Amino acid sequence: MAAQPSLPAPGWLAMLCASRLLQAMIVTAYAGVLPFTMVDWQMSAAQAGSIQSAWHLGYMSSLFAVGLLADRFGAHRVFLLGSAVSAIAALGFALFANGHRSALLLYGLAGLCAGASYTPGLQLLARNAEPAVRGRAMGLFLGASSLGYALSLAVVAALASLSHWRHGLIAAALCTAVGALLTVPALRRMRLPTAPPQAARESTLRALAETVRDKPAMAGNWAYAFHCWELMALWAWLPAYLVAASGDVPAAWKGAGIALAALAHLVSVFGSIAGGAASDRWGRARVMMVATLASLCMSFAFGWMWSWPLWLLAVAAALYNLFAIADSSVYSTALADVVAPHRLGVAYSVRSVMGFGAGAISPWVFGLALDWGQARFGVGSTHGWVAAWTTVGLGALLGPLMIARFARLARPPR
Repeated sequence: MAAQPSLPAPGWLAMLCASRLLQAMIVTAYAGVLPFTMVDWQMSAAQAGSIQSAWHLGYMSSLFAVGLLADRFGAHRVFLLGSAVSAIAALGFALFANGHRSALLLYGLAGLCAGASYTPGLQLLARNAEPAVRGRAMGLFLGASSLGYALSLAVVAALASLSHWRHGLIAAALCTAVGALLTVPALRRMRLPTAPPQAARESTLRALAETVRDKPAMAGNWAYAFHCWELMALWAWLPAYLVAASGDVPAAWKGAGIALAALAHLVSVFGSIAGGAASDRWGRARVMMVATLASLCMSFAFGWMWSWPLWLLAVAAALYNLFAIADSSVYSTALADVVAPHRLGVAYSVRSVMGFGAGAISPWVFGLALDWGQARFGVGSTHGWVAAWTTVGLGALLGPLMIARFARLARPPR
C-alpha cells in the first residue's frame, strides 16, 4: 500500500486563496473599462462584447490544456509555471491594447494564459482538503476570485476618475504578477507531489473517453455550461449597465457606477463561501438548484429595472451576483465527488471547454441583442437592455434540468 501523503502545513489555503485573488484581477479589468473603451476606440456593443468573448475563448482553451498537463506533469508544476506566463500576458494587454483588433488579440492571449491559476488550483484543493470540508474550501477559493473581481473594478473605477482608465488595467496586471509570485510560498505549504498511480498513466484519449461516458460527471458539466452562459454575460456587462443606467452624469459618477459593480462582486464573495459550506451540509444538487432558479429569475427581470434609482439597482445587482455565484464552487466540488482522482484534471478540462465555451458566446450575443434593441427602440429605451438581459436567461434555461439529472445519477461522495 502506498504511503499516506504528508499533511499540508498551516496556512496553505490562505496563501492559495491570496494568490488566486490577485491573479483574478485581470478577469474583470476589461469589464471595468468597457464603458470608456467603447467611446475611445469607437466600438459598437457587439465589438465591445467580442473582446470579453475572446478572453473566455482563450481561457476555455487554457483550462482544457492545463487540466491535461496537470494530470501528466503534476498540478504543482503547472500551477507555478503557468501563473508566471499569465502575468506576462496580462501586462502585455494592459500596456499595448489600443483598439478593437489589438485588444481582441491581446486579451484573448491573456485568457489563453490564465487557466493555470484555476484548474490546477482546484486539483490542489481536492488533494489537500478533506472531503468533509472540501465544499467550504472550494467556496473560499471561488470567494477569493470574486474578491479579486471586486477589487479590480474598484481600482479601475478609482483610477478612471482620478487619472485614466488605462492606469487601472496596468494596476490589475501588476497585481496578477504579485499573485504569481505568491504561488511559491503557497505550494511549499501543501502536500508534497507524489508519482501518479498506475491507473493515472492511461492515455489522454482513454481518460477523455471515460469522462464523456461518465453520466453523472457529464450531467454536472452540462449544468455548469448553462451556469457559465449566465455568469460570464453578467460579469462582462454589469459595469456598463450600471454606468448607462446612471444617465448623463460627469465622468466621476460613471466611475461610481463601476464601483457599484465592484460592490456587487464583493457581495458575491459571501455567496461563494456560503454556497460551498451549504453544499457540505445539505447536498450539492440541492444548493445548485436553489441558486440556479434564483439567478434565472433575476436574469429575466434585471433589464426591466433600468429605470430604477441607481442605489436600488445596485442592490438588485448585488443580489443577482450573489445568486449567480453561489453554486460556482459547488459544481467544482460535485465533480471531484464523482470522478476518480487520477482523471480529475481531464474531467475539469472537459467541463472548462463546455462552460467557458458557453461563456465565450454569451457576452457577444448580449452585445448583438443590445445593438438590435437600441437600434429598434432607441438608446435611452429600457427595451434594448431588456432584450440583452433576456438572452442571458434564455441561454441558461436548461440548467435546472441538468441539475436534476445529476442528482439522479450521482453516487454518494466517497
